Amino acid sequence: MVNRRAKWLTALRTPLGAFAAALLVLVLVLAVLAPILWPGQASAVDTNAISQGPSAAHWAGTDELGRDILFRVLVATRLSIVLALLAMVLGVVSGLVLGTLPSVLPRPLGRLLIAAVNIAVAFPGLLLVLFFSVIFGVGTRGAVFAVGFALAPAFARLAQTMAASVAGRDFVAAARVAGVGRIRLLFRHVLPNIAEPLVVNATIGAGSALLAFSGLSFLGIGVQAPDYDWGRLLGEGLNGIYLNPVAALAPGVAVVLAGLAFNLVGETVAGVVGVRTRARGLGPPPVAATRADTPAEHEDAVLVVENLQVAFPGPAGWTVPVRGVSFSVGAGEAVGVVGESGSGKSLTGLAVSRLIEAPGVVTADRLEFTGRPLLTTPERELRGLLGTSLAMVFQDPMTSFNPARRIGRQLAEVSEQHQGLSRADAFARAVDRLRAVRIPAARRRARQYPHEFSGGMRQRAMIGMGLMGDPRLIIADEPTTALDVTVQRQLLRLLARTRTERGTAIVLISHDIAVVSQTCERILVMYGGRVVEDLPSDPGVTPRHPYTRALLATTLDLETDREAPLPVIPGRPPEPGRMPSGCAFAARCPAVSDRCRTEDPVLERVTTVHRVACWHPDGSPLAVPVKEAVTTGGGE
Repeated sequence: MVNRRAKWLTALRTPLGAFAAALLVLVLVLAVLAPILWPGQASAVDTNAISQGPSAAHWAGTDELGRDILFRVLVATRLSIVLALLAMVLGVVSGLVLGTLPSVLPRPLGRLLIAAVNIAVAFPGLLLVLFFSVIFGVGTRGAVFAVGFALAPAFARLAQTMAASVAGRDFVAAARVAGVGRIRLLFRHVLPNIAEPLVVNATIGAGSALLAFSGLSFLGIGVQAPDYDWGRLLGEGLNGIYLNPVAALAPGVAVVLAGLAFNLVGETVAGVVGVRTRARGLGPPPVAATRADTPAEHEDAVLVVENLQVAFPGPAGWTVPVRGVSFSVGAGEAVGVVGESGSGKSLTGLAVSRLIEAPGVVTADRLEFTGRPLLTTPERELRGLLGTSLAMVFQDPMTSFNPARRIGRQLAEVSEQHQGLSRADAFARAVDRLRAVRIPAARRRARQYPHEFSGGMRQRAMIGMGLMGDPRLIIADEPTTALDVTVQRQLLRLLARTRTERGTAIVLISHDIAVVSQTCERILVMYGGRVVEDLPSDPGVTPRHPYTRALLATTLDLETDREAPLPVIPGRPPEPGRMPSGCAFAARCPAVSDRCRTEDPVLERVTTVHRVACWHPDGSPLAVPVKEAVTTGGGE
């Protein structure tokens, strides 16, 4: 409850939320008080002031009976808002029924109902309103039914789509297996999980209902004399628009402002539903303790990271999935980052690339790229540097490329934005970069869409996008995932050749320690959001952290005994929001002691090129180094 209240307060503090709330309150206050305060002024006939323009006595002028137009607009607020809300409620209820019935009815009837809804959605909304107006007749009641049922198909389509997405989930299938009936399944399992988006769309739909109802009254189909709403006043003012334009302008402005109020409130509600609690509602994120040891910095370091922390606000406070990471990358160096899912590998790469968005918070004692501080330099100054000197290769290029734009134009955009090249020159450079990453028929391929590329070609095109500038560093976030071994090897060779020819540093993020050890000179092993071991893949260096040794023990090759059980690491990694007080690996470590459960070890230097964070680094040591272990299959 407190968290939800904090979300609403946060939303109301934004300019959009504050303006929407103020505008809606103004409309509702007028709807309640105007018919009480000014009914006499709105209905008073003055034959001496017929069809006059704006004046001190009548700010919006008078109509053909001398009645004050401004007071009539204010008094009409109640009827206009009430009728729009009634139509909206009718549309939401009928749409919800039509949208959820297919999941309750037998399949043939459900399909027939879905087809009817799809046909209704295909018609323009205005035609539906006029069609239902003919059926229900002229007048206020008929207009309410006409607008309500005209809104129903679109809302039914939304409810149907969302209900179908929920109906396919495991908990619904489990409820079916347990014998839960269709009606109970709908109300207990489906509707509660789609309620919030439906409420958001209903709020926005109130503005559409208001506009549609005013349109009917303007045409003479809606509210009839002696009653009047904004649409009827607009129609009356249009008759004398050449004598008094304000007579038509005043009710028109009222319709626009009220519709805007409902739409903006809907946007605000959507923000509350979809946005997590802001950082300022939780106070500052926890500060990572300064690590006892910092990495040796290269003389020509491209990237320097000291005590990096990434934090996200949550219902119970701050969650810190990256906690005090420190490392450096020299020019032309290849550094691998390995660890299980959830260890913080990808978040570290995103934080270095300045791709962590609010409400996430990135802090560090030092975070420099090519000597420029990334956390204190303004975004505008960093845009050109990061756009040309740092390349990010994501795990799934299909979601990184825009599916609606051709590959060549997407690559060319980099040079157009950051290098000032013309459209033609940028496209020529894009073709050249595709050719550089060994894509055949590069000019023809540049005019194709991402779905026309294979997975390996898309990944190579993503590397080509990074090469559009002059990258000093390439961060590859599991670039070989879901690719066959042949394409995987081609990509790794491409990265190696790029590094050799251009002197580009590479940070290769992967869960496969074998791939990293064969590609990189140095390996960072991450667990629980921290680097637990930093060691070279040199045959003369033996891993000393139990987690690193466990990863090596699970590596398989062609010589692995197929009769023996597959080696596994017992247990599961800790949740980022439930990190233990001591060593994060203690619950899974075979060499655990009481000290491990109470004190968190820091990275300490074993040699000038080897660091490890463990209280018992010599317990059950692996007899072979990393590179030899992944070649022979590893073992204790």
